[in-house]
Amino acid sequence: MILSGREIEKQIGKQIFIDPFSPKQLNPNSYNLRLHNELLVYENEVLDMKRDNEVRKVSIPEEGLILEPNRLYLGRTVETIKAAYHVPKLEGRSSIGRLGIMVHLTAGLGNIGSNGHWTLELACIQPVRIYPNVGICQIYFEDIKGEYDMYKSSKYHHDDIQPSLIFQELQ
Repeated sequence: MILSGREIEKQIGKQIFIDPFSPKQLNPNSYNLRLHNELLVYENEVLDMKRDNEVRKVSIPEEGLILEPNRLYLGRTVETIKAAYHVPKLEGRSSIGRLGIMVHLTAGLGNIGSNGHWTLELACIQPVRIYPNVGICQIYFEDIKGEYDMYKSSKYHHDDIQPSLIFQELQ
């Protein structure tokens, strides 16, 4: 069952932590998250799953940055999210999708107990200018049924943008 916006607000500071939290970003059944002002871009044209692919940091200036098609940009949310008893799920906002921007390619499902900024996998259909601090996506929370284990991996628990670390599993 998806939590309503009112229930999300009731759970802030108890079972759901969003920092910073603003009631203005609350929706009927989700919460809008904003785009941080930094992105990571892979340096190589061909990525290799078995190695640590090099990235470079790109800042999004106040006047915006043009995303180019056929390129992956890794971003992150301004907000830190912790869901202690609910499954967090991320989706792009329809207003963003209507500009041809994909906010996550496959990583829309979070784990109970995860804590940190959400890394976004940004791609676009045609060139589009983006801006820092814009509401880029929305997070919603679902109840979980049955016994479960809290997410304990430190693999992606960081305060910065995280490139793929699958190479660690393949060594």
